[in-house]
Amino acid sequence: MEITHINSQYELEKAFAIRQAVFVNEQGVSLEEEFDEYEQLADHLLVCTEGQAVGTGRIRFIEQKAKLERICILATHRKGGIGALIIKELEAIALKQGYKHFTLHAQTHAKGFYEKLGYSSCSDMFMEEEIPHIIMEKKII
Repeated sequence: MEITHINSQYELEKAFAIRQAVFVNEQGVSLEEEFDEYEQLADHLLVCTEGQAVGTGRIRFIEQKAKLERICILATHRKGGIGALIIKELEAIALKQGYKHFTLHAQTHAKGFYEKLGYSSCSDMFMEEEIPHIIMEKKII
């Protein structure tokens, strides 16, 4: 497994294709909502295995928090530790820049996954693109 900090349009297009497959095609999120004005402001990651791009995520910095976003893995490669790898790498990017407070909008079915990585719920359930979410946070002291 190889994780890459995206720095080319070609790599970004691979990440976008994964997001389209997962969020748009699988989950019904509109293209307009999935691809937003923050794409150029965020740091993006791409995970490849055996030469195939299979996972992605991005991070943005908002005030004193690092916001992890658009984390997804192709259905054929889930349950193999790729999600945890993406989270840890995004957190490492934040830590290198001095951020110790992480936040994300988790789909409610993924709550347990994020709890295993040290995240705690800090909101009631809310709907985002007709999918139930909660805000989760992690602080490193």
